Amino acid sequence: MPRPQKSRRICCYPDYWSFAPDQDTANDTVTMSLDEFETIRLIDYQEKTQEQCAAEMKVARTTVTAIYDSARKKLSAALVEGRRIVISGGNYTLDNTISEEIIQKGSKIMRIAVTYENGQIFQHFGRTEQFKLYDIADGKIINEQVVGTNGAGHGALAGFLRNAQADVLICGGIGGGAQMAMQEAGIALYGGNTGSADEAVAAFLANDLAQISNPTCDHHHEHGEGHSCGDHGCGSHSCGNH
Repeated sequence: MPRPQKSRRICCYPDYWSFAPDQDTANDTVTMSLDEFETIRLIDYQEKTQEQCAAEMKVARTTVTAIYDSARKKLSAALVEGRRIVISGGNYTLDNTISEEIIQKGSKIMRIAVTYENGQIFQHFGRTEQFKLYDIADGKIINEQVVGTNGAGHGALAGFLRNAQADVLICGGIGGGAQMAMQEAGIALYGGNTGSADEAVAAFLANDLAQISNPTCDHHHEHGEGHSCGDHGCGSHSCGNH
């Protein structure tokens, strides 16, 4: 019987989940796993050695070599053959560094997270500094908690919510990359909402909260033309600070 494959530790979810040639004229799609993406991020982007990469991913150097070679082959095929790259799946474990203040929930408890500021739903997911967590049992709120985030950027915040055991996210504007991260994390998304956080949760429990299909960020309204929602991912700061 083959030995089970050891999961590879990744820092956080990417801020960007797909890339395509100009005008999206891709001939085909190449799927890169998140552990393959992590080797590219660590070795090529952060210029770490394969030994350092192996230590961060908590696997053998020979394993990193195999993952890295596979990732580079996919990148070269995409560049030379004009293929679209999609990042998805893989055998990975997300870094579970999280504040000790967050209360662990039971297996039968649903946890709703709301982007939070002064009682209201904060309107830009990528800049969220606080989430309000609501624990639900038998259709009723049994606990509420406001927690600060340990990182910034869509990928880091998505990982934060997964480690916080969130099942549902209620928010305002949220970019396409963050929506992909929510899907990868298995968190149901209710974006494009405004107003009171408490009232939004009450509406969700009453099955009266709209689930907008494309609740993207309004960059011009929220923070001007020059800002990119992906500016604050793992590549721009030390992952140990999440």
